[in-house]
Amino acid sequence: MLQETNIGSGRMTESSSELAVLRLSEVRKAYHSGREDLEVLKGVSFDVKAGETVSIIGPSGSGKTTLLGICAGLDRPSTGSVSLCGQELSGLGEDERAAIRNESVGFVFQNFQLIPTLTALENVMVPLELRGEKGARERAKELLGQVGLGDRISHYPIQLSGGEQQRVALARAFVNKPRILFADEPTGNLDTDTSEPIVELLFGLNKTAGTTLVLVTHDLDLAKTTDRLLRIDHGVLQEVEKAGADE
Repeated sequence: MLQETNIGSGRMTESSSELAVLRLSEVRKAYHSGREDLEVLKGVSFDVKAGETVSIIGPSGSGKTTLLGICAGLDRPSTGSVSLCGQELSGLGEDERAAIRNESVGFVFQNFQLIPTLTALENVMVPLELRGEKGARERAKELLGQVGLGDRISHYPIQLSGGEQQRVALARAFVNKPRILFADEPTGNLDTDTSEPIVELLFGLNKTAGTTLVLVTHDLDLAKTTDRLLRIDHGVLQEVEKAGADE
């Protein structure tokens, strides 16, 4: 049985907020459904400090992906505040939020989200080219070499296995040296044998880069490898004590 403690805004002291790469305060998200509002997130508050690894677990439909989208500035909360990389997102337009993501955020998705008309190398170059950085090709080759695809740089996604596509996605996520990485079920479309090396690569690259990691997963064993576990259920977020996660 998982041991859980409520997370409230009181947890975010002045000193912790100064160090937080990500901070949510009383975030609520509701969708209109007919005459009723469906509340997906219910007063979520938590912070993630620089260099921390945090996993978010919960059943399907519990609000995990919605929460991750709001954390990353891809979606807006109905009420509450979100601070990402020192920027309060509520007063920013889409272009300004996109600029923060391009500069400081990396993403890994369950379905890879590679551009099918680009090669592996070109896919990894995209974040750097959006920033107008020089040396994008060399940096992308370096990352593809680190994930074991140095000999596959000219292949298109359709020519790669699922595990290879996720390796390309990992290289793309880390190529711009992000301050924070959001991973949404990164092994969800992979079998066990393929998942294990992907997880090792994810945490290895993350440790080397010193990146803050926020991971959404159904896999409790994977979740327990992070510094902290958060569980969301029916829109309510609670912190899980890792010592009791096996009970």
